[in-house]
Amino acid sequence: MKTAEIKTNKGLLKVEFFEKDAPGTVKNFCDLASKGFYDGLTFHRVIPGFVVQGGCPNGIGNGGPGYKIKCELNGENQFHDKGVLSMAHAGRDTGGSQFFIVLSRTQTAHLDRNHTCFGKITDGLDIIDNLRQGDVMEKITITEQ
Repeated sequence: MKTAEIKTNKGLLKVEFFEKDAPGTVKNFCDLASKGFYDGLTFHRVIPGFVVQGGCPNGIGNGGPGYKIKCELNGENQFHDKGVLSMAHAGRDTGGSQFFIVLSRTQTAHLDRNHTCFGKITDGLDIIDNLRQGDVMEKITITEQ
């Protein structure tokens, strides 16, 4: 089982991945994180009560890793509950590095089976409510257990 620690300037987020439901997306995220891709990037989009988004190397939401990955939408854990990590995209099968963290289930049901849920925060839910635009992902560490 793979897990991650996302060290932000506001605190530490611990993540468990949905490897069974989204193996390609988890692998992509972990590969990028292991290469240091996310280190120092900001959360460039924050919509209170909805999502916190990061993973754009340009810091404005228009960048990615230089390739696209397929959506994985059929698993059991494809529901956008608070603390879920999900891939951002500009249309089906166009994700790459940008992801978002869900802040509330209230406004996110329409994302279910449209964006790939690939993990959830198991520790640090209080921190995500305090993230603001420009906050930094200082380091993401992947662990295999």
